[in-house]
Amino acid sequence: METAAFIAASFAYGKVTLFKPVIDGILGAMGLHPAAFLHKFDVERDGALFDGLSYRFNKSDDIKAFLLTLHAVLAEKGSLKSAFVGHFDGEVSNMIAGFMAYAGTVDVSAVYGKNLHPEGLRQLFTSPEKGSACKRVNMFLRWMVRNDAPDFGLWPEVPRSALIIPLDTHIARICRCLGLTKRKSNDWKTAIEITEGLKVLDPDDPLKYDFALCHHGISGACKASPETGLCADCAINPGTVT
Repeated sequence: METAAFIAASFAYGKVTLFKPVIDGILGAMGLHPAAFLHKFDVERDGALFDGLSYRFNKSDDIKAFLLTLHAVLAEKGSLKSAFVGHFDGEVSNMIAGFMAYAGTVDVSAVYGKNLHPEGLRQLFTSPEKGSACKRVNMFLRWMVRNDAPDFGLWPEVPRSALIIPLDTHIARICRCLGLTKRKSNDWKTAIEITEGLKVLDPDDPLKYDFALCHHGISGACKASPETGLCADCAINPGTVT
């Protein structure tokens, strides 16, 4: 579950109608047991299964290198949980940074011919150390840590209070309307600021608001502009929230 979830989260950017077929293609080629497939993954033998698969920044070789990296992580650590939680010191930022730094040491010469890490591969392993909001990995961690639907609750070692909001454009603009951040950049510092604001409402589980906030934007209920005339009837209108 965690292996399939990490793959799905890693490609979950842009429009669902565009990235979903790519995720389906990757997981479909791996069969019913993605972790077992990755444990045995061999680029020369299995790489052709992913020929022709690409998505925006990620070319076919980047996807193969991504899977080779996960293969190396699973071969050494046994599971993604071990690879992540081994870096957890109470701060999710350090856990993510530690995992991403470790993943970056994997030799991907079998894919590129040289141990290169082009943008299309690096984009799949973002780190807060470089200022990224790390939306996709924070979403993955929410799935792993929280135990309320739609989350799986597989990693009880990490408390829900440590999680950081998976910051996307919908969350950012709605949270600016709500006064949860005044920052203009959608970066790690903004994700932290919004999370700290949500902790005022629930210090133990600030991300329980994530799904509702995000889909308030995705659904079109919020246009993040007073000129639309929608604000007066908004369920989370700042004038009605206490």
